[in-house]
Amino acid sequence: MTVAPPPPAPSDLAVLLRRSFGFSTFLPNQEAVCQAVIEGRDVLLVMPTGSGKSLCYQLPAIARGGTTLVISPLIALMEDQVAKLKAHGFAVESIHSGRRRMDLREVCRDYLSGKLQFLFIAPERLRVTGFPEMLAKRQVSLIVVDEAHCISQWGHDFRPDYRRLGKYVPSLRPTPVIALTATATPPVQDDIVEQLGLVRPKRFIHGFRRANIAIEVVEVAPSERSPLARELLSDSQRRPAIVYTPTRKQAESLANELGAYHPSAAYHAGLDAERRKQVQEEFQAGKLEIIVATIAFGMGIDKPDVRTVIHTALPGSIEAYYQEIGRAGRDGKPSRALLMHSYADRHTHDFFFERNYPDVAVLDGIFALLQPQSQAKHELQKQLLTDPDVFDRALEKLWTYGGAVVDFAENVSRGHDAWRESYLAQRQHKREQIENMIRYAESNQCRMASVVRHFGDLADSEKPCGICDYCAPAKCTAQRFRTATEAECAALLRVTAELRAVGARSTGKLYTELCPQNEMSRDDFENLLGGMARAGIVSLADAVFEKNGRQIPYRTARLTPAGWEVDGRTSLDLVMKDREPPSAPPKRRKKGRLTASEKSLAILAPPRAAVAGRKPKVSRPMPDPGIEEALRAWRLAEARRLGVPAFRIFTDRALTGLVELRPSTNGEMLDVPGIGLRIAEKYGNEIRRILRPGTRDH
Repeated sequence: MTVAPPPPAPSDLAVLLRRSFGFSTFLPNQEAVCQAVIEGRDVLLVMPTGSGKSLCYQLPAIARGGTTLVISPLIALMEDQVAKLKAHGFAVESIHSGRRRMDLREVCRDYLSGKLQFLFIAPERLRVTGFPEMLAKRQVSLIVVDEAHCISQWGHDFRPDYRRLGKYVPSLRPTPVIALTATATPPVQDDIVEQLGLVRPKRFIHGFRRANIAIEVVEVAPSERSPLARELLSDSQRRPAIVYTPTRKQAESLANELGAYHPSAAYHAGLDAERRKQVQEEFQAGKLEIIVATIAFGMGIDKPDVRTVIHTALPGSIEAYYQEIGRAGRDGKPSRALLMHSYADRHTHDFFFERNYPDVAVLDGIFALLQPQSQAKHELQKQLLTDPDVFDRALEKLWTYGGAVVDFAENVSRGHDAWRESYLAQRQHKREQIENMIRYAESNQCRMASVVRHFGDLADSEKPCGICDYCAPAKCTAQRFRTATEAECAALLRVTAELRAVGARSTGKLYTELCPQNEMSRDDFENLLGGMARAGIVSLADAVFEKNGRQIPYRTARLTPAGWEVDGRTSLDLVMKDREPPSAPPKRRKKGRLTASEKSLAILAPPRAAVAGRKPKVSRPMPDPGIEEALRAWRLAEARRLGVPAFRIFTDRALTGLVELRPSTNGEMLDVPGIGLRIAEKYGNEIRRILRPGTRDH
């Protein structure tokens, strides 16, 4: 059994930092984390991207000696860290599905002989027969779980393979464990600790405040968002920039529009790997000033001088939003994050929520038909007469939460009865993530302080940032403000009188009591309260109450000391949000280019042939039953190898789409419903060899 050396003194740790990585000093909070890990403590580290989390396990790994096991769900990120550690001269290897079998055998031999300082593995490798036992033959000196939020069903990127890590960790103990993530709210932090079985872990929750990013949130109709983005980015001081859009079509269309004025390109999962690499390199080198990307795709770009990040639609969670705005201003210079939203975004999120999390009644219907003995999936579906896509999604959820047992050939039998509660809890959590994002957009508080508080860094959540649209309205670039009307000033006096009488009151009750005739809309009333909060007359706070076991969020209003002094003689000069949508100046028309209004329509549904880099679709090849049979056989074999149901490779709908379209590139493959970037990059070559025998790999 390997015994860790005594922990180095702080001065020795600084020497090790310089010698190993060439850094003269630690970044904030790094040294304390390193010291705790070196001493053998279990650690939970939650710090945002760019704050130096990786060093917090790499330096202790070197200090402790032996081999450090790093579990990471992202192959691209894994290989990036492997390359960087190798560049520093360390013995590092990786094991994941993208490597050849003979190379993997060599890595295992090096691990067992003690030649490696770091071994990176993908979590699904732990499902391979004999692999956990091979790892346990040696005592590793440190276990690292990167992207640890993936283990939690409350996390924004939950992965079932990660959820199973907890049963493998005990075989590698008593080695200490450090779990790292950039985005984990307090419930997710608690779940990580429980799932990994961390023993009295030391928690480090730091660094979420980005003092140089001015956050601005503005209500804008979808048709106005493209012109507004163009107007904002016309100022060279606001470039380089990243613009997030909800769909690939919108990314392509907006990139084309912005490209008429500035070097711009789209970056999304529908591009082939070579094109994505080219766009990334050109953006890094300054050849491109603007990248337009889908909000669902992680770019992995670490460009220090991004001045502006724009969201043209509401993200699905505050966690995702924070990660994306965190790409701005990594050089420490003033930067801005602009979020455009409207009520229409709620409808979009509702659609995807209902699609991805079917009503529990659908799962109940499947579960009621399950028997202890297996039955074929297609026979089960026939009994229910359910839409195939809805059925597949519901069955996958039922399998994930244990209500169904599905083998690699998609034979289904009854699982345990306790699935329902956990599925409903997860469904509710996803709904709450969306609601929290909407509430954030509509709130009247310091934007940065709200984000810091969301991640549980309470010690740093009280100080206002001084630069967001709430703290510094005069410095806004898109949101317009105006002075309060006489009617609003009169309503203000009613609010202060009511709060003097009752103390704190929920904003909803204030509205119903003070506006019984609906002479002011609820949105306008909240805007009034925002103006009062901005003027220091009231303080607004978030709160929750429980009803039928659910936590219902609401806001309270309370008079500040200055608010107690307000009366009819007080001179009022409230700064109110102007709810009129911003508009861009007339756009100069170029020969052969669309007008701004035409572009606004095109961005919602551009014709495929008009998308940059795409050719009009030619006639599809005739379906070939032999090819479909071969693809099914390959999918079945891959499912058997991984020990998962075949629909976890890809669904029947995706299989049918592949056979009909017969894609020849990854980009074309991503046009098939149900085929995402992970599937295309992991299996693209094999799928194309089956669909188009004799063709070369792309």
